[in-house]
Amino acid sequence: MILVYWLLIVNLAALILYGADKAFAKSNARRIPERTLLFFAWIGGSIGAFLGMRIFHHKTLKPKFAVTVPILMVLEIVIIVFSLYQNYHLTVSEYSVDLGLENDLTVVQISDLHNQFFGVNQTVLLKKIEDQHPDMIVITGDIVDKTHTSYGIALDFIEGAVKIAPVYYVTGNHEVWLEGDKLDGFFSEMEDLGVVFMDNSYLETDEYILAGVADSSLAFYENFSAYEPFDDSKPVIMLAHEPQFSALYGHLGADLTFTGHYHGGQIIIPGKGGLVSPEFEIFPKMYEGIHDINGMKLVISRGLGNSILPVRINNYPEIVVVKVQ
Repeated sequence: MILVYWLLIVNLAALILYGADKAFAKSNARRIPERTLLFFAWIGGSIGAFLGMRIFHHKTLKPKFAVTVPILMVLEIVIIVFSLYQNYHLTVSEYSVDLGLENDLTVVQISDLHNQFFGVNQTVLLKKIEDQHPDMIVITGDIVDKTHTSYGIALDFIEGAVKIAPVYYVTGNHEVWLEGDKLDGFFSEMEDLGVVFMDNSYLETDEYILAGVADSSLAFYENFSAYEPFDDSKPVIMLAHEPQFSALYGHLGADLTFTGHYHGGQIIIPGKGGLVSPEFEIFPKMYEGIHDINGMKLVISRGLGNSILPVRINNYPEIVVVKVQ
């Protein structure tokens, strides 16, 4: 969403600047420097600049505008279409894990939404989830974003998700950074809608244990004491945000752990993998998919949204589906 906001703002600004400069020219007032007008075209405002030239009949005879701005506009449109497809083309990744359950369990994982927008009231995302016929939906953190926070977008998703299947949730690092009254109110609304918070808690069913780790606990993970490690009497499905703490999850007895956080490395380079982790590790060894860590299955979702880096490349937003047998 950051990229979309930027493009809207810079193109509107370019349109206004071209219109203002035309008005200044007619009134013999001080003009806007041409380098400023071209600068806005270069930084993503070429569509607004082109419209300004046509609407206000301004700079249309000067070659450096008449040639440069249309070329920039074509390039910008190509980049926009490419970026939108890369960042909004929803994919579904399916895995199977045998935990010895008597009844199969379909788990849909949603991670790192970061206020990303997938249709009005998140209808595109929700339809994709519904098509998977989940028995439960697990949200592994960063449903909101600290840099461009919109609790409304997140609640649109929650309101639809709880109508599809039971929803279980653990916090991510962005929720930790957003602590305060607004976040507390948001959490209260989530709970009122039926979301089960799993931060540092667990629940036990006839066949398995579902446990969660709060992201705030990971700063002192060596002293984790919210609950004791589980024994082998039942399979343990764990929800957490950050995959790099897999040793903790294994120590707690997890057989299957859902995580996110890495955003697929942001840019996936063929033959090399994900480019960078949120901790700025270049080409992290694990950035997506399912991994075997000393017998524990670790799922790393590429997630759905972006935060500081606004663009994904070769790294489509992902809904994870795990068939637990």
